[in-house]
Order: sequence, then structure tokens, then C-alpha cells
Amino acid sequence: MSFAGRLADWGYAAGWQLAKMLPESTGSGLFSLGADLASRRDGAGVQQLRKNLARVVPQADATELDELTKRAMRSYARYWHESFRLPSMDHKEVSRKVAGLITGVENLDAALAEGNGAVMALPHSGNWDAAGVWLADYLGGFTTVVERLKPESLFKRFVAYRESLGFEIVPLTGDSAAMRVLLKRLRENKAICLVGDRDLTNSGVPVKFFGEQTRMPGGPARLAAATGAALIPAGCWFTNDGWQIRLHPRIRVNAREEVPAATQALADIFAGDIAAHPTDWHMLQKFWIADLEAEHRVSLGT
Repeated sequence: MSFAGRLADWGYAAGWQLAKMLPESTGSGLFSLGADLASRRDGAGVQQLRKNLARVVPQADATELDELTKRAMRSYARYWHESFRLPSMDHKEVSRKVAGLITGVENLDAALAEGNGAVMALPHSGNWDAAGVWLADYLGGFTTVVERLKPESLFKRFVAYRESLGFEIVPLTGDSAAMRVLLKRLRENKAICLVGDRDLTNSGVPVKFFGEQTRMPGGPARLAAATGAALIPAGCWFTNDGWQIRLHPRIRVNAREEVPAATQALADIFAGDIAAHPTDWHMLQKFWIADLEAEHRVSLGT
């Protein structure tokens, strides 16, 4: 294991331990302070977050964009503070708080009543782990896919964390093993939940997002087309002391040739929720094709 890998593993382990030991208000203050320090340092991730927010809120001037970036970093820090605390929190209480604000549950109920399962797709926004605690409580469990992080010890730590919240975890691998598990769950009329904004494979479906070209994963729409499952977009964002979840009406996708249009429809719904809550979209990576191609040109020295 590399030194960087060991450092990352130790850092996350320390985060989980520290968050459990500190009073909630103290931990929240420390994480917010860390977010403010990161904003002032203006590293690569913060710079990219600002560029991404400039697309989402194009009317913002430089001062407004700086404030949006600071708030977005605080939102990102809140996500990590809550995630580190979730294993030791009362999951029934978390579920109850989510249930008090969630809208569109009837769309999920209707999908499962049809008997073909539900594919729920959401962006990196708000606290999707808290949403998952509610979903696991409401349905008795659900299945999701996780990126195969390195080092292996860090990957196992995240798997154990999400399994402790009631999620069934399927590792994202280079073969079709994960897809087979997901298809099986849908044919059992169960729910799967997939983060659907950032393409990790470089083979995603081209979409237009906030007026620019990017790629998004085609997996959610493909699974729905293959099984007849309902494709349900979900939005997550923070409230002052909790979490708001919106389950949108299903996107109809009945055949493989409809996957591009369904993925664009998914992107449009994501964009609506993100535009309404831009600082809760935690996208610190290059996301649009223009930025990815610029990075590629720099790496080639052209």
C-alpha cells in the first residue's frame, strides 16, 4: 500500500472516531472551520467547484461566486461530518426526520406495486446516505453500487460503513458482475439506488447539462429498459437541521434505443433540483467535457 493510500485510510478512520467522540455542535463547528480554511487555500478542488458553480449560476458575479463556493464547501463538510456520525446515530430517528420532509413517496409505491422494481437515480447532492437510511427503513433494505476505492482497506471501510446503515453493497468492477446482481434485484421487485450524475467510465451517455455537453452514466436507464422497472429521479438537499428528499415521477424507458432520451430527461431533472439548491451539489471534480478535454490537452502538452 502506498503512503498516500495509508494516509487516506487513516484519515477516514480518524474522522469516524473523532465524530463519535465530539459533541455534535463542536464537530459541526470544526468541520465548517475546515471548509472555510479550504476555501481560502483555493486548491484545485475548490477552483473546480467554483468553475462548476459558474455554470449552474451563470448570473453570479465574482463576489457572489466566492460566497456560493464557500457555502458549497460548508455543505460538503456537513455531508462528511454527518456521514462520520451516522453509524452511531439513531437510525430510526434519522428515518423519521427524513420521512417528515420527503415528497413523492407515492411514485416509489406505485413502481413497486407494478412488480418490476424501481431504479432510483440521484446526483451527488445533499446527504444521500441519510436518504439511504430512510429508504432502507421504509423498504427493509435496498441495493447500491460503490466505486472500488484504493487502497483495499479504505474500500472495505466504506462497505462496512454503508452496510451498517442497511444498504446492500455491490462493488463496481470492470466486468458484468454488478449488473447481474442489479438485474436480479429488480426482477425480485426490489429497489436499487444509483448515483447518476458523474460518469466514472468515460463511456457514459452524452447529455446537455446547464447548456453544455457532458456524459452521464447510462446504467440507470439501461436497467429500467431491460427489466421494466420504473426509473425514478431523486433529489437531495439540506435543510437547516435535516434533509429534504424529492422522489420525482418516473421517466418512461421501454427499449434500449430510448436510453439516451431517458438519460437526458434524468439530467434535466437533476439540473432543476441543483439550480434550486446549487450549494448542496458536491462536485469538486471536472465534470463538463470542455474541462475534461482541456485537462487531456494539458496532459499531452498541447
